Amino acid sequence: MNVFERVFTTLGHKEPDRVPFFLLLSLHGAKELGLSIRDYFSNPDNVVEGQLRLRRKYRHDCYNGFWYAPLEVEAFGGEVIFVEDGPPNSGNPPIRDFAAIDLLRPPVIADHIKLQDVLQSISRLKEASGNDAPIIGVVMSPFSLPVMQLGFERYLDLMFDHPALFEKLIAVNQEFCINWANAQLAAGATAICYFDPVSSPTIIPKKRFLETGFRIARQTLAQFKGAAAIHLASGKTLAIIDEIVQSGAKVVGVSCKEDLGSLKRACAGRITILGNLNGIEMARWSAKEAETKVRDAIFTAAPGGGFILADNHGEIPWQVPDEVLLAISEAVHRFGTYPITR
Repeated sequence: MNVFERVFTTLGHKEPDRVPFFLLLSLHGAKELGLSIRDYFSNPDNVVEGQLRLRRKYRHDCYNGFWYAPLEVEAFGGEVIFVEDGPPNSGNPPIRDFAAIDLLRPPVIADHIKLQDVLQSISRLKEASGNDAPIIGVVMSPFSLPVMQLGFERYLDLMFDHPALFEKLIAVNQEFCINWANAQLAAGATAICYFDPVSSPTIIPKKRFLETGFRIARQTLAQFKGAAAIHLASGKTLAIIDEIVQSGAKVVGVSCKEDLGSLKRACAGRITILGNLNGIEMARWSAKEAETKVRDAIFTAAPGGGFILADNHGEIPWQVPDEVLLAISEAVHRFGTYPITR
């Protein structure tokens, strides 16, 4: 099978030739090119070359179109802070008071250099790779983006105490999210990962999720012109898995904080699991520990298809060494061939 056949067979809840695995590496491309993280993200050609080198090196089954989380809030006027050994972070929130929400408009994608740089990297990556593997585009959900737009505490105040302004902000974010997802698909992304950590029962009660994040996800994903995955970025999923299935997503990113066997039973035949290696602990693993973690995950969740091995957060930390990533790859190729046998 080629990579696309492997992935799509898995999405169809059938067994391909081998368990697909996605190493969702965004920062490691800078290491491969010997660049600082800031310099790496200064030019889309760097990202293209980084992704090509990473897939050749680790033999995984996708390219990652993701740059960094605050890129979207940057388009709304937010600040991005670069560090030497980790992902760029959000600085001061761009929405300083709730009254500004009434005047807020969705950013025009064509007017923002960094958004255009991401689209160029996706387009050039598809051309340079010969379309040999899926390219994963990424959006922040309209429901989770306000954490960076307002700050977490003020966003909770908005959500609970100012419902009209909450809905206004969500409407602006939703329009941008749909446009941004479809722009990435048009540029060559195969599918979109919809990051929505605030929807996790780790953060908000299920009742509130049903009233907000669930409703917003269903409305938003329905307007994507391609397939989508929902990722709660390490947040727990099991208590809301039925709703995630109903959202229209084809894949769910699952947490290492939950039992993988229970998740597999809840998802089998309904939605494909993406996960659930602990990216934080991964930085301290030996090669042998990496092999054991991969083998255990495959034996638990791979039989019957519907499982893509990946980290549990959606971004592998800068501190994870090559030795561990190579051990993960070797373990998938060793233990992940179907039929799965212990």
